[in-house]
Amino acid sequence: MSMLGSNPLLAIVSHIIFIGISFYALQAILPEAIIRKNRVMQAQLLFILLSIAIGSTVSNFFLDISYWSGRWSTWF
Repeated sequence: MSMLGSNPLLAIVSHIIFIGISFYALQAILPEAIIRKNRVMQAQLLFILLSIAIGSTVSNFFLDISYWSGRWSTWF
């Protein structure tokens, strides 16, 4: 979260991109094996929420790595 203070536009774009990537990756899962019949709306909502959780976590990781690598150069 430390990166959000210095460049919020980069953080927003990063979150959107990684949420989209995680949604695309989740499409490889076959929901028929784990989701009950006649629960299509709930399955779609689950996929969207999982995409947001995974995408924002990965985005925060990359933003923190970017922030820390920029801070590292100021120590020397």
